[in-house]
Amino acid sequence: MQLRKSNRSQAKIRIALQGASGSGKTYSSLLLAYGLCQDWNKIAVIDTENQSADLYSHLGHYNVLNLLPPFSPERYIEAIATCEASGMEVIIIDSLSHEWEGEGGILDIHGRMAGNSFTNWAKITPRHNALVQKILHSQAHVITTVRSKQDYVITEKNGKQVPEKVGLKAVQRDGLEYDFSIVFELDINHQAVCSKDRTQLFAQKIPFEISSLTGSQIRDWCEGGIPTHASPVDPIESKIKAINTIDELNRFYRETTDKNRYLEAFSRRAEEIRAIKPKLNSIPF
Repeated sequence: MQLRKSNRSQAKIRIALQGASGSGKTYSSLLLAYGLCQDWNKIAVIDTENQSADLYSHLGHYNVLNLLPPFSPERYIEAIATCEASGMEVIIIDSLSHEWEGEGGILDIHGRMAGNSFTNWAKITPRHNALVQKILHSQAHVITTVRSKQDYVITEKNGKQVPEKVGLKAVQRDGLEYDFSIVFELDINHQAVCSKDRTQLFAQKIPFEISSLTGSQIRDWCEGGIPTHASPVDPIESKIKAINTIDELNRFYRETTDKNRYLEAFSRRAEEIRAIKPKLNSIPF
């Protein structure tokens, strides 16, 4: 055992968006994701909602993985791993409710099992917990949407009594919200209230509309910690940074086999050299 000083190391955030159908969970999650990474190409949506993620393709060129039944925990885990292997910085799971209530999900698996119902839960709970752990230990930011069971309440608007759709209990296992750093509750007017917030960014509990700025605020909070480890030094990039003339940079560029990988580093160093010696000739990349 060893004591260490406390610090908030650079964190990967876990966010849940809960709300009834039509509350804007998918759209809001995409805006959050963009705010977190500022690059649509680094965002992936695991879509269980019949390709509903494609409805917002006008926002940017994000990636979509269509997840079809059975919605078992293992299929979700595989989908997350696929996104991680592709270098995604933000993974949106839309929606996590299918893992619980959908075809081939936990409740469906339990209902098909023979034998004692109580004993059977001991067999399938570890499968659900494995998915939760995959989400918690992912190297990417993870945003999940969770459907809420719907009901209608009577509210007064302009002196008239009108029905309004509201979300009630989340369609997932009880207590799931404890595993997330932030939980947003969305109403039918797309207004969000933060019901759980470890960041303290939304402590005022004032309803607001989620935007990419919301994601940027969360990103700044995440990056406010101390890095857990330094990134490995790339020897090629180190050599590029050490070159001081365009001729030498040209020569090393021709010798480098993976030119596309280091093109940005070569171009950046060329600009730095030109800033010091602007009359030097241009380079061929």
